[in-house]
Amino acid sequence: MNNTIENILPMLRRFAYSLTGNAADVDDLVQITLEKILKKGVPDEVDVNKWAFKVCRNVWIDEYRARKVRQNAVLKPELQELQEPQSVNEQQAFDSKEMLAQVNVAMHTLPDEQRAILSLVAVQGMSYKEVASSMEIPVGTVMSRLSRARTALLDMMKPKRLGADA
Repeated sequence: MNNTIENILPMLRRFAYSLTGNAADVDDLVQITLEKILKKGVPDEVDVNKWAFKVCRNVWIDEYRARKVRQNAVLKPELQELQEPQSVNEQQAFDSKEMLAQVNVAMHTLPDEQRAILSLVAVQGMSYKEVASSMEIPVGTVMSRLSRARTALLDMMKPKRLGADA
């Protein structure tokens, strides 16, 4: 079992990052996920990979809900504007980080179900059938949620792209 967990650890970390968007939270989420898997075990006849993604997603949902209850503070975007890049390379790096931050914010506005499916398909490269199996939902539901997630992301990013070109 440890060998299998070691093999899925990079995939689990990427999935956790797609959910959290924060390296420190990734470490916590993966640690809690692995603790739960090691403590409770994997049910018989269940693929360890699918089980790990499911546990990770459920832990994240629990943590996300708990944070919403505890937190009232919101990151202020104006603090990022105080940093001015000094060169063209720094400007490109800043623009890339800004775009990544915008995508990250947009991802976190998606409903949990859509964000998880988008992460599994786009980041992990899982097939619709694999996602459906791991989340225990029909393939049609995966396709529908994925389509809505992609459309919502494009809609959220479109004004930012148009504003950047103006």
